[in-house]
Amino acid sequence: MADNREENIFPKIISHAKEYGFIFPSSDIYDGLQAVYDYGPNGIALKNNIKTYWWKAMTQLNENIVGIDSAIFMHPKVWKASGHVDAFNDPLVDNKDSKKRYRADVLLEDHVAKLQSKIDKEVTKAKKRFGESFDEAQFVSTNPRVLKYKEKIEEVESRMKKALEDEDMEALKKLIEDCEIVCPISGSRNWTEVRQFNLMFSTEVGSVAESANKIYLRPETAQGIFINFLNVLHSSRKKVPFGIAQIGKAFRNEIVARQFIFRMREFEQMEMQFFVRPGEEMKWYEHWKEQRLNWHKALGFREEAYKFHDHLKTAHYANAAVDIEYQFPFGFKELEGIHSRTDFDLKSHEELSGKKLQYFDPEENRNYTPYVIETSIGLDRMFLATLCESYTCEKVQDGGKEKERVYLKIPPVFAPFKAAVFPLVRKEGLPEKAQEVMDALKFDFEVAYEEKESIGKRYTRQDLIGTPYCFTVDHQTLEDNTVTVRERDTTNQQRLSIEEIHSWISQRVSFSSILKKV
Repeated sequence: MADNREENIFPKIISHAKEYGFIFPSSDIYDGLQAVYDYGPNGIALKNNIKTYWWKAMTQLNENIVGIDSAIFMHPKVWKASGHVDAFNDPLVDNKDSKKRYRADVLLEDHVAKLQSKIDKEVTKAKKRFGESFDEAQFVSTNPRVLKYKEKIEEVESRMKKALEDEDMEALKKLIEDCEIVCPISGSRNWTEVRQFNLMFSTEVGSVAESANKIYLRPETAQGIFINFLNVLHSSRKKVPFGIAQIGKAFRNEIVARQFIFRMREFEQMEMQFFVRPGEEMKWYEHWKEQRLNWHKALGFREEAYKFHDHLKTAHYANAAVDIEYQFPFGFKELEGIHSRTDFDLKSHEELSGKKLQYFDPEENRNYTPYVIETSIGLDRMFLATLCESYTCEKVQDGGKEKERVYLKIPPVFAPFKAAVFPLVRKEGLPEKAQEVMDALKFDFEVAYEEKESIGKRYTRQDLIGTPYCFTVDHQTLEDNTVTVRERDTTNQQRLSIEEIHSWISQRVSFSSILKKV
């Protein structure tokens, strides 16, 4: 399997995604639109399966969580109350030579990542030198070179945290200069001043331009949940603690959009806001940290590909925040955020709207504004993590020669097609029999049917889109009603009766099998 931590694998994943119908550049025939992408036939199938897994884990496994689908357009006061109008900014800096624009905090985070990679290299060299007797914990706590790198990381993170909290753009510029950060394009350190830039897209509602009202495309889905708090509370008759889940589009005018679908201007979020009693928020914060990490690990991806990262600077609404980071080919990056949002949102909307947004707790016989624990995962980032984790490149023997085998080791529950059905040849009644098998499966599973070219080429095509199981109807099928099933990951084959196929697939691709691990 290709190491997905190697950066040179990322262009191959991007190319694979386009060639095999997962991701297309938007408006491709017009040379595309930066940081906007379309999902192809296999991409939308994979995306929908990820959505289903998240939705079932939230609303089906938890009796106290319900779902909504709020509008993209909302009253402009929503974004005033939430703080987005005044505080939804990124610190941007330009390089005067390349004319390229960057997020100042991202430049510094990348600098820290380079220092961390130097530590990792020192550890790797020491492992080779000392072998089985190597004590990594002792090494990183005593080696002078490692300690020097760690000291630099702590200094950069400390100064960056203070500058961001104080919104001190001059301090950020000074830190970039002190770290001797160069532009990746020009290689120069000729930076402009750092300045704030609001990320919201605005538009107008109204038939006449002069009387049109300015509104915003929502930059997050969470506010649609908060403004519907009372509607959901009264209609669902839930009691605190309870949650509201939502999957929906959000829009941010990202100036520094990069790394394929990792950072886009139009993206999809899967969010859940969990309302709790004041004072119990940290208990539930820890609960949802554990639950959300379990959701990821249940997929069977590498455990070392995930880690928690506490925020250096919490958002204006939060008293605690942590990211679940995934090890993309370009480094550990945020995949999901868990935040303790306090009672900021409900109180802000209550103040600006004049409507009472409180909960009467019959057990405590009092009204209060609930605190909120948020779990928010980027659907597109989860899609990208699945692609990166699944892209597999192996050396195999073929007729005494070594060749490369590429396939997508997508978890069967996520695979666009759960199975493929092939007649061995296009004659002698085999296509008709294969179609019978296909017709028996298609009501419950996404199944592909192919009869062109050799059986080997058909296997390869299905491997490249991640189909986990292929069933071949051959001449023996006509005699004993059995087929050959070939498994994607091992290429092992066995005979299976046609009557067994449905239950055999179901055991391996059902959401229930994976939800039980969460």
